[in-house]
Amino acid sequence: MENNSYDLIVLGGGPGGYRAAERAGAQGKKVLLIEKENLGGVCLNHGCIPTKTLLHSAKLYRHGREGAQYGVHFEEARFDLSAAMKWKARVVDTLIKGVAYQMKRFNVTVVQGVGSFVDRSTLKVGNDTYQAKKVIIATGSSPVIIPIPGADRENVVTSRQILEITKLPESLVIIGGGVIGMEFASFFSSLDIKVHVIEMLEEIVPVLDPEIAKALRKANPDIDFTLGARVEKIDDQGVHFTKDGSPGLIGGELVLMSVGRRPNTAGIGLENIGLDIGRSAIGVDEHMRTNLPGVYAVGDVTGKSLLAHCAYRMADVAIKDLMGQAARMRYNAVPSVIYTLPEAASCGLSREGAEGAGFEVRTANLPMRANGRFLAEFDREPGFCKIVVDKQSNVLLGVHMVGGNCSELIFGAAMMIEAELRVQDVKDIIFPHPTVSEIIPDTLWELGH
Repeated sequence: MENNSYDLIVLGGGPGGYRAAERAGAQGKKVLLIEKENLGGVCLNHGCIPTKTLLHSAKLYRHGREGAQYGVHFEEARFDLSAAMKWKARVVDTLIKGVAYQMKRFNVTVVQGVGSFVDRSTLKVGNDTYQAKKVIIATGSSPVIIPIPGADRENVVTSRQILEITKLPESLVIIGGGVIGMEFASFFSSLDIKVHVIEMLEEIVPVLDPEIAKALRKANPDIDFTLGARVEKIDDQGVHFTKDGSPGLIGGELVLMSVGRRPNTAGIGLENIGLDIGRSAIGVDEHMRTNLPGVYAVGDVTGKSLLAHCAYRMADVAIKDLMGQAARMRYNAVPSVIYTLPEAASCGLSREGAEGAGFEVRTANLPMRANGRFLAEFDREPGFCKIVVDKQSNVLLGVHMVGGNCSELIFGAAMMIEAELRVQDVKDIIFPHPTVSEIIPDTLWELGH
């Protein structure tokens, strides 16, 4: 048992897990990382990285078709799914090897298998047991499958399965208009495939500012949307739903079930240690501590925020806390991005969220086409920037954008919101010209001088 004793055991090798293992190992801790599949978790293997790789391929294809406007002509733009999938696999494999290298670099022991708790400080993998003074649970989440007739049909897939298709469908029905559903809708529609999105709520992507969500939907006229609809069953005819009390039917060769994700709390022995699981997610405080001393949880399994970069930060906070360093998790400045065509990004409070929190606010909107760099490179795309400011203090509360590569801009908004900068503070920052980033101070100027 001496060799199987560690300072820290991390259960789960996704972004939160491998980041925690890396950070602890870098500080000289003896660390064990347990992962049931490949290092990198869902994000690297079946989520963030493969989807963005394929979306990039789709963007290149789309730009090829539209190049004539910019003086670039192609005899034929053709999308090759097989080649795109090979490129996706190459990118994923390279990054998995990168994570493995980091584990080796910081002397982290990696064990492949399903880990489960024997007691609070002991975990079992197969016939082997391991002990640690501290444990971090980072088991991630899995796709939700709504329990309706036909959900198990061969042509119904999850976000993980659709990444392994070998031929493009003639048509696709997506159940769920959230972040994942919209990214796949954007990918397939960009390849001239008929896409229909069915969403239970009255607007897509409820995590977005409502104005941004509406703009994103309208920016994708090739995608058909049925909002405020409840899916009832799937059969040979297609997807059956009800809307406003009336039945409806949409046919499609392939059906993507994309209605959210559920924290992975089952099958790892949590019932053996008395952990507070709440309504399926592990309860944690702002230091990522659970109700059990020495046991932490990070990432999707906490149900706090199902974003890889949030899991990274949770891991940093957990490691600092168990090392006796001051750190706490704040969620007010966590940026969110949807990698659609066009992209959408946001950070901080929407107008509705700010007013609900008791703020009296001012807002300003500016079309992206008012920006020189955007007009030169993204003329065919709609978009705008929206700013939310506290009326009394002039502190920036939220930044919301749709259009262009706004995924690369939103970190700046996150810094401003985290630092609680006022409008006048942002106006004093020199932004490089010409860049799309100038849309942020230019929108602030719309608030008045």
